[in-house]
Amino acid sequence: MLTTGTWRRTLEAICIPIGALLFSLFLFGLFCFAVGTNPFEVYGAIYQAAFGSWLSFQNSLIRAAPLMLTSLCTALPARLGLVIIGNEGALVIGGIAATIVGLSAVNQAPATITQLMMALAGMGAGGLWIAIVGALRHYRGVNETISSLLMNYIAIALLNHLVGGPMRDPSSLNKPSSYAIPDLDRLGTIPLFPRVHYGLIYGIIACVIAYFLIQRTTFGFAARTAGGNIKAARIAGLPVGQLAIAICFLAGSCAGLAGMVEIAAVHGRANESLNANYGYSGILVAFVARNNPIAAGLIAILFGGILASGSILQRRLGMPDATVFVLQGLVFLVVLYSESLYGRFRVFKEPAPKVPAASAVLGG
Repeated sequence: MLTTGTWRRTLEAICIPIGALLFSLFLFGLFCFAVGTNPFEVYGAIYQAAFGSWLSFQNSLIRAAPLMLTSLCTALPARLGLVIIGNEGALVIGGIAATIVGLSAVNQAPATITQLMMALAGMGAGGLWIAIVGALRHYRGVNETISSLLMNYIAIALLNHLVGGPMRDPSSLNKPSSYAIPDLDRLGTIPLFPRVHYGLIYGIIACVIAYFLIQRTTFGFAARTAGGNIKAARIAGLPVGQLAIAICFLAGSCAGLAGMVEIAAVHGRANESLNANYGYSGILVAFVARNNPIAAGLIAILFGGILASGSILQRRLGMPDATVFVLQGLVFLVVLYSESLYGRFRVFKEPAPKVPAASAVLGG
């Protein structure tokens, strides 16, 4: 049964992020006004593009799928006290590995087996990519935030090299790309959502599994204990180094799966479009969700809608397509600031227990 203190903390964890999002929209409205656009027209256009119709809602869900998976690349290590921002690199590496396996398995296995092999390849490659970051942190003391950021650039450079060289399809002239994955081996769409691919199901399942792994298992308890006080965890005999590498591998495997989804369901081949900034947006999703995997799934749908609104802002209001990234940047800054507000509002604090008067204690 939840105590009053638990309810207050839960309410605080809900109200402060919502307040941060609303204040970000207010600042974004000021920006729109400054560039000569009616903020309410912009808000209306974003809503229409994101959730205004069944078609637009499906477009939001398409973009939410990789956001769910990449957000876990930040959310899981955060439970261990690690700040990982190498989501984009793990996504790209996972996409490359999935492409290689998909092209190697052409006409060699049934479509389901090929898709499974691509998924495992993407997860394994992405997992190893981020596990390197965890190993560098544990064995060499390298800051995980900086190393994971640099790993993004290495992964993107590797992608450009491969699709422009060893993996390039000679027929891809204007945009260097790999050979195409056969349509038979690509992910299909969900029956109830004709435009949404099965990557959304992968994202939802991953968020649910991550939640139960962290909140309901001994492994998750050990990770949270190490994240809360690493010295106490070592004194208790917890293998902190192994936990860090394992968590980083699981985190990277989620982002790697997102890369596989982008290849098998959206692009059909590896090219520069694989680097679509879903990894960076996933960091923001994890921050807004406060590293809660279930909340990250819901926030991913919201941010998927924001990403889907870029083109309509350009067509209807004449604003640059990148305007939505201004909104994302504002959300990122405000959410970071909002972290300093936790524990400061009296309404969210548990009332102090009443101390009996001295006279009552002494019987007088």
